[in-house]
Amino acid sequence: MSGGPSTMSVLVSNRQESPVDEATLAALAERTLVAEGRRGVELSLSFVGEEEMADLHVRYMDEPGPTDVLSFPMDEDGLIGDVVVCPAEAARNNTDVAAELRLLVVHGVLHLLGYDHEADDDRRAMWAKQDAYVGSLTT
Repeated sequence: MSGGPSTMSVLVSNRQESPVDEATLAALAERTLVAEGRRGVELSLSFVGEEEMADLHVRYMDEPGPTDVLSFPMDEDGLIGDVVVCPAEAARNNTDVAAELRLLVVHGVLHLLGYDHEADDDRRAMWAKQDAYVGSLTT
């Protein structure tokens, strides 16, 4: 991994208007990466509005409308990838928006690391990790 960062870095970009605890969510992304054995990497974490998310969803997934989280793996020169979260969509999923944002950040990071939830066994494994890492926020 030449040219990659020697320390963990989560770069946050907030391009929407809903309140977001950027520091807590960036720290949660870092803890998830460390727990998965990925140190010395860089991650981009973006919070976007519905219009931008809908555009990304159509452009990269060929699906209409906004979604709550998208992950774009890169894993080159230490940049593991981008996680894009739409807080407005998170608010539609759960009345506890802060909890939903924590879940979505961990979910997005796990996707960057190759986890998926198409098959039942994979879904159970990914959900168990999500529960453990989101729960680690309070321990």
